[in-house]
Amino acid sequence: MGLALHYAPLPDGSVSAKFLGHSALEGYSGLLHGGVIAAMLDGAMTNCLFARGIRGLTAELKVRYHESVAASEEVFLQAWLDDDAHGLFQLRANLTQGGEVKASATGKFMKQHE
Repeated sequence: MGLALHYAPLPDGSVSAKFLGHSALEGYSGLLHGGVIAAMLDGAMTNCLFARGIRGLTAELKVRYHESVAASEEVFLQAWLDDDAHGLFQLRANLTQGGEVKASATGKFMKQHE
């Protein structure tokens, strides 16, 4: 059981996805659970690497919750690669709803060796 997000690459090198939640993903009544929000931001950054043909593993994730997120309203996710140094990738992501940033994250990812 996953979130089934489908990411699309954008011309600026970022990736984006839309998502509509439901009551099973609520923390408090009517609000998307913070852990679900963190997972979506982490997944957005991972998919930004996938779009570049890079398989990465999360080494560090910092999430900032700006405002609550309504579970039954569509959210928009976007992630960008900020830096690539010696196999450590630094990314950032935003979750917006109604045109406002509701949560943001930064992450460091290690290149997965096969």
